[in-house]
Amino acid sequence: MNKKVSISRWLIPAAMAALLACPGAHAEDGVTAQQLLIGQSITLQGGKNDYGVAVLDGVQTYLTQVNRQGGVAGRKVVVKVLDDDNKSAQAEANARQLVTQHKVFIVFGSIEGGPSTAVMKATNALNVPFFGPMAGSPTLRTPHQPLVFPVRAEHKDEFRALMEHARSLGMKRIGFLRSDSETGQQHLDNVRKLSQPLGMELVADMPFKSDTGEAELNAMVAQLTRSGAQMVFNHGGIGVYEKLIRKARAKGLKTQFFGVNSGSTQLAKHLDDLAHTMIFAQVMPSPWERKTAITRAYQDAFKAHKPGEDFSYGSLEGYMTARALVEALRRAGPNPTRESFVAGLKDADLQIEGLKLSYRDGVHTGLPLVDLAIVTREGRFRH
Repeated sequence: MNKKVSISRWLIPAAMAALLACPGAHAEDGVTAQQLLIGQSITLQGGKNDYGVAVLDGVQTYLTQVNRQGGVAGRKVVVKVLDDDNKSAQAEANARQLVTQHKVFIVFGSIEGGPSTAVMKATNALNVPFFGPMAGSPTLRTPHQPLVFPVRAEHKDEFRALMEHARSLGMKRIGFLRSDSETGQQHLDNVRKLSQPLGMELVADMPFKSDTGEAELNAMVAQLTRSGAQMVFNHGGIGVYEKLIRKARAKGLKTQFFGVNSGSTQLAKHLDDLAHTMIFAQVMPSPWERKTAITRAYQDAFKAHKPGEDFSYGSLEGYMTARALVEALRRAGPNPTRESFVAGLKDADLQIEGLKLSYRDGVHTGLPLVDLAIVTREGRFRH
């Protein structure tokens, strides 16, 4: 009997020592002694989506730098990327595949409201954290989503900034281009809520679908003409918005067209001269200026990673979101689990190059930054 006890007393600490020597033996999915595997479903559309490609370039810029410096607690941060083709159903399927088949630690970094909401639906169902969705959809924050950690500000804050600027210029009658969807309806509700205290009137609600054609666009232009809208802004659909602006200008409408950040660089580029003096809300500082610590760090890293390529809001947002991801991973501890990842962000402020991201029980604000930029004659954005 005593002999058995003595053997047990030796075996227990020996077994514990063996486990400590192999930290990956009972690790969380996606965590090994060498790497942290992160899943990302993003809109690339086979490389045709300029914004998605730029975001991914920014993410890879920072993660390459971090991994060269030893990663997070000695583990390289590796991202498994799947293309959702800007389709919500595909984004949800991607998220489920990343978690159940590829066994990623967490999911990260989608773009666009519809796909991001679909990813959230899957990660919530699978009880997996979803960090850094780069979309302004209200669904990511309302009602509160305990497992979702946005980095950028939401569209509602962009709407407010655009409407306040229009009011400062004496405009009171506004139009709103939004998707004909549940998310679009939520955006519409937010615009209506913002309008009243600002003393503004929504005179043209213009929902669009993916198959919106010439007839629908002509009807929108006629609606704007009748309504006397002084300013129009969008929440997405830059392809539809570009066509609407072109048709409105061809008809001689003097309506001012403003926009949110999503796809703003691409929209301004496609519109060329028609974009001159357009006002856009931006959720990142100017990527072309070196006025802030974050843009100086981004520019230096991006030039090294993508020599010869131009800076953009997309790549800066990808870079910033990747930096926030790495800071969150560090807070998860030396042997991270999904629970420790969430716990590390409880009542947390992430400080990144002078910018503060805030996460509180019941409110995951992220970075509240919203700035306005005007498009110059050279097609640049001046803040």
